[in-house]
Amino acid sequence: MTSRFSLWALVGLLAFALAGCGGKSDEEKAKEAAAETSAPVCDVSTEVEGTELPSDFPKPDGVTYREESTAGPSQVVDGTYDGSLDDAYDAYEQAFEGGSYNVLFKEKEEEDAEISYEGGGTTGQVALRDVCGEDDKLVVHITSRPE
Repeated sequence: MTSRFSLWALVGLLAFALAGCGGKSDEEKAKEAAAETSAPVCDVSTEVEGTELPSDFPKPDGVTYREESTAGPSQVVDGTYDGSLDDAYDAYEQAFEGGSYNVLFKEKEEEDAEISYEGGGTTGQVALRDVCGEDDKLVVHITSRPE
């Protein structure tokens, strides 16, 4: 009887331990959700000529603005970049550092990158997401808030 109880206790403990393994972290879930939200921009063919971003906001060659919206006080601009994630990240990094903006934080991973900035009376983030399924096209997601 005791060995049967011990066996069931061991099975229960093992099941509990395995339930905690292999799940996705909150960060992984957030990245997947962002990718799913961004992917439709890859297929947008319209182009936004003027945005509500500050007039001196960096726009590297290869960036095309596709959609613009507001979210509370923030301007949100989605676009595409013709090139690789490495090229887009380097282009934005140089544009921010060479202009009147300060880089607050930057991070580059295999399939996405972010650069947080302040300047032009705004703060925000440029997120680059390699979700278009093409080697030479990715999504640019800009959030700009008044300071």
